[in-house]
Amino acid sequence: MKPLNIIIAGAGMGGLCAATALRQAGHQVRVYERAPELAPIGAAISVWPNGVKVLDALGVGAQVEAVGGWMQHMSYSDHTGKRLTRFDLAPLYTHAKRRAFPIARSELQRILLAAVGEQNVTLGVSCEGYVEESDAVTVRLSTGESVEADLLVAANGTHSALRSAVAGQAIEREYCGYVNWNGRIDADPQLAALDEWTQYVGEHKRVSLMPMGNGQLYFFFDVPLPAGTANVREDYRIELQQHFRGWAPPVQRLIERLDPAAIARVEIHDTQRVPRLVSSRVALLGDAAHAMTPNIGQGGCQAMEDAWVLAQCLGQGEGVAAALKAYEAAREDRVASLVAKARKRAAVIHGENEVETARWYADLAGADGRDILDGLIKTDAGGPL
Repeated sequence: MKPLNIIIAGAGMGGLCAATALRQAGHQVRVYERAPELAPIGAAISVWPNGVKVLDALGVGAQVEAVGGWMQHMSYSDHTGKRLTRFDLAPLYTHAKRRAFPIARSELQRILLAAVGEQNVTLGVSCEGYVEESDAVTVRLSTGESVEADLLVAANGTHSALRSAVAGQAIEREYCGYVNWNGRIDADPQLAALDEWTQYVGEHKRVSLMPMGNGQLYFFFDVPLPAGTANVREDYRIELQQHFRGWAPPVQRLIERLDPAAIARVEIHDTQRVPRLVSSRVALLGDAAHAMTPNIGQGGCQAMEDAWVLAQCLGQGEGVAAALKAYEAAREDRVASLVAKARKRAAVIHGENEVETARWYADLAGADGRDILDGLIKTDAGGPL
């Protein structure tokens, strides 16, 4: 296929990975990002081996490894601090022939932006709509201008205004019943082991600490709450103290040390299966295509997989429409199954069915981690690389 003129809506992880892959394939790429500056949403991202292998293929894996966290174990404790299980992630890494690297979103964004080239990214401008023709797509920008391209990649996140147009029906986000506070903090063994993903669970809530490199831990708190509850940054510490009163000492230390000004508070949403991921000249990618809860750590990784597969399909030389159909066929079942898996995991963790949640707590006690490792290995095995 001759080099294409491609517009990408969104400069998040998926959009930047797509821009990198497509530029490396010889295409001309322009990225439009609504935000006036590239401030990453959330403190960190867990890049599991299937995502790391895409970053390797894009030529940035070594840079990610240099600044990412060293995560060798995973543990669960109950809310009082009683250890339920702890196991080594080596079986996953042996299978995948690659490690997982939790990394600051700002660091990953910096690496990907350098690969794309800042001159190819326009900030403060969004893609508002499009008109497809047989040989081109005309994209309407928020500036009032229209630009023509061979292909539009809608990688503009969970709030994408382009998703419903591609799908041919209204696709609304659905609230998953809980709120997530996340941020980063200086690493300290009094908070968590420095090579371990440490989690506390109980009362349908969860606290997580994960090594993210650069001497820091990524943390998050999950609490089931009704949608639309008050979001007052100055009250974050008091609110978390109330939600986690009586929890283990490391959780109390974390709450005391965190900086409310540097915390993101997010009501977690996902989308049901999107019936179409492509039209003749437009492809959905990442959260725009398959917003999922963060409970299996695959939101960003699946956007990376999307980017790689899209570039490979376009390289088959059968025309844009055929390439997009091949992309959809390669991705639709994969991402839909992981959205459903993440939603099911969220329901178990956060007590949608109290009997199932109680059973999960009981199963964790003394578990050897095999079931969790098998799930991680299965997810890796289903990737494109």
